[in-house]
Amino acid sequence: MTAFDYKTEQRMITDIMELLVTHYGAGLTENELDHELGRVEQALADARSSHQGQVRKSGEPYIFHPLRVTHLAARHWMDFPSVLAALLHDVVEDTPVTLGEIQAKYGEEVAHLVDGLTKVTSEVMSREELKEETYRKTVLVAIDDIRVLCLKFWDRMDNLLTIDALPPHKQKLIAKETRTVYVPLAQHLGMGYVATELESLSYNLLYPRRGQIYNQKIAQLQQTHSTALRKAKARINNACEQHKLSVQLKDRWRPFSIAAARDLKRGFGSLYTLEVHVDRMMDAYIFLGLLHGMFSPIPGKLRDHLNMTSKHGYQALKTTVQIGEQRMRVEITTRKLARFNYSGVLAPGFKFRHENFRTLMQSLMDGESAFDTESLQLASATIQVYTPQGEVRILPEGSSVLDFAFDIHESLGLNARRGSINGRMRQLKTRLLDGDQIEVETSEKPEVLPKWLEWAVTPKARNTIRRYLRNKVRSS
Repeated sequence: MTAFDYKTEQRMITDIMELLVTHYGAGLTENELDHELGRVEQALADARSSHQGQVRKSGEPYIFHPLRVTHLAARHWMDFPSVLAALLHDVVEDTPVTLGEIQAKYGEEVAHLVDGLTKVTSEVMSREELKEETYRKTVLVAIDDIRVLCLKFWDRMDNLLTIDALPPHKQKLIAKETRTVYVPLAQHLGMGYVATELESLSYNLLYPRRGQIYNQKIAQLQQTHSTALRKAKARINNACEQHKLSVQLKDRWRPFSIAAARDLKRGFGSLYTLEVHVDRMMDAYIFLGLLHGMFSPIPGKLRDHLNMTSKHGYQALKTTVQIGEQRMRVEITTRKLARFNYSGVLAPGFKFRHENFRTLMQSLMDGESAFDTESLQLASATIQVYTPQGEVRILPEGSSVLDFAFDIHESLGLNARRGSINGRMRQLKTRLLDGDQIEVETSEKPEVLPKWLEWAVTPKARNTIRRYLRNKVRSS
C-alpha cells in the first residue's frame, strides 16, 4: 500500500471513530464506549486481514470499499452492530471467512446483518435466478430488520461511484436496477438525500453525454451567480445576527436527472435552492418573516410542510423570493428535521412506523416475482385518504377506489362494485386525491375482471386480483 493510500485509510478510520463518538458518546458510559470502539477496531483489523491482497477491478485495494460503506453508515447515525456489519459485509462472500466465524466472534446480530448482505450462491441456478434469490433474501431480512436495506444503500452508492472499471453494458444494468428498486425504497423510508443521490448516479451512467452537458451547465450557473448569492447570503446573515437568530445557510444545486435536464432552460430559479437550518420551529417562521421583508415573495409559491408533511415525510417551509433579476427558492427547516430530511428512518429522535414498511415488503414477496417494480415505484409517493368513519388510510399516489377497497379488506376489494368519493358516486378505476373520503359499494358476489389489474396500483390489490383470476381459471 502506498503512503498516500495509508494516509487516506487512516483519515477515513479517524472520521468514522469521531462520528461514532459524537453520535453515541453521550449515551454510553466510558467503559461501554471503549468496548464498542474496540470491537470496531477488531472488525477493521479482520476486514483488512481478510481482504489482504485483494483489489477491485479499478486496481484499488479492496479495503477502501468496506471503509467507505462504513463511513456512510456512521454518517447516517447507524448503530455499532451496523458499523461492524458494514466493515465485514463482503468477507463471507469474497474470502474464506464463514458466517459461523462472524457469529462466534461478533455475535448473532452482526452475523444476521452480514448474512442479509451476502449474495446467494448455487451451482445449479442461472445468473438471473441467483440475482432474484439474492433480492428475495435481502427483502426477507429487511422485513424484520430495516438496517439490512440501509446498509445495501451504502454498498450500492459506493459501487455506483466506483463503477468505471466495469464494461458499459454492466454499468447500465446496475444503474437501471438501482432506479427501479433502490430509489423507490429509499423514498419510502424518507431518505430523500439517499434516493436523490442514487438516482443521479444512475442517470449519469445511463445518459453519460446528457449528464456531462448538464453538469457543465450547472458549473457555469454556479460561477455566474456566485457573487449575487454571496451578497444575498451576507445580507441574510446580517439580518439574522441583528435579530439574534441562529441560522445555517447551505447551497443546494439539483443533481442530474432527466427532469432536471428539462428544466435547464428555466435556469437558476429551478435548479438552485437555499437551505436554511434554524434551532426551533418558531424560528423558522421568524426567519420567513425576515426573508420576505428583505426580498419580495412570489405569490402562490409558499408551502408550509412543517405542519403538513409533504410526500415521503419531507418537512420544511418552502418559498420563492425575487433577488434582483432572479427568483430564488428557499427551504427553511429545523436542524433536527434537517437530519430527518437527510437520513429518513435513521435520523435520531424519530420513530419509524415499521408496520407500514413490513406490509409493503411482505406484499412484494407475495407477488409473482421478487420485486413488483411497477407497484413499488408507485408506492414511493403517498396520499392520505379517509373512511366514512374518519379513519386515515395511507395509499400510494395514483391509487384508485379499488386500491382503497383492498386496503380495507380483501373481501371488500373482491366484492367492490363502485365507490362514493366525497359524496359523489364514481367508478372503481377513479384515481384518489389527497384528503378524499371514500365509501365502497359492494355486490353480492365477486365481479373481478382482468382489467382490474390496470386499475389497481398497490401490490396488495394486484396480488389478490391475480390470485383470484388464477383460481377462477383453474376451477373452470
